[in-house]
Amino acid sequence: MLPGLLYFLVFHYGAMLGNVIAFKDYVPFDGLWGSPWTGVDNFREMFVDSEFWHAVLNTLWISLLQIVFFFPVPLALALLLHSLTWSTVRRFVQSVAYLPHFISWVIVVALFQQVLGDTGMLNGILDGAGLHTVNIIGNPDAFKPLVVAQVIWKDAGWGTIIFLAALAQVDEQQYEAAAIDGAGPWRRFWHVTLPAIRPVIVLLLIMRLGEILSVGFEQMLLQRDAVGPQAAEIIDTFVYYRGIVAGDYGYGAAAGLFKGVIGALLVYAANKVAHRLGEQGVYR
Repeated sequence: MLPGLLYFLVFHYGAMLGNVIAFKDYVPFDGLWGSPWTGVDNFREMFVDSEFWHAVLNTLWISLLQIVFFFPVPLALALLLHSLTWSTVRRFVQSVAYLPHFISWVIVVALFQQVLGDTGMLNGILDGAGLHTVNIIGNPDAFKPLVVAQVIWKDAGWGTIIFLAALAQVDEQQYEAAAIDGAGPWRRFWHVTLPAIRPVIVLLLIMRLGEILSVGFEQMLLQRDAVGPQAAEIIDTFVYYRGIVAGDYGYGAAAGLFKGVIGALLVYAANKVAHRLGEQGVYR
């Protein structure tokens, strides 16, 4: 456990000390402690910045779409894989479904560009058939459904791992008893499978709520120029362009700190709700 623990201590908890620049007019040449204090001026500027709130709204919309459309897909895929009786077929399907997770976002975006871009395969087929071509990649209106589809294609298979582990713990005798009592597949799922894996679903949902303001920096950054910031600007890209590219480090740190505090509050609130519903949640 030591390497993993050191990673989080150095790159996550240790890095939190850098949040102090959110309260400073940070100048790299003056250093962390040499830069002048500004109090909460960066936060005041942020809260009246329409571009920041536009990035927040975009982030929330994309995150909501991912929760509604992506979150159930790994569960459904896990149920389908769990129902397969041929172990060879199950292992093959699992391997194929897991593979996209290990492909970088650079490759994934390039693949989608080759298929759905202005000069991609889809438009080549449409043009060859004499039909009207469409540029899905460069269409701002199609951007949000597109990024959700990319996440589903890339990570749905990987997300099944925890659900498959939970399904493996369900006692097969419960299915047999339910079938003897006349329960069909749907009732067996509702009364046997779902109660057994409900704690895992609640746990993953709480963790996802904690990341509701994080929807994939690299994925968005790679496609931001194609559709424009109006459609693709999220909090992470806003922090990057405002804090790193524009050199306003204190303002960028303030936006990042705001995102972290909101995420922590959402985890705390969701965990309390889980306790009220009788679930264990992330912590007691």
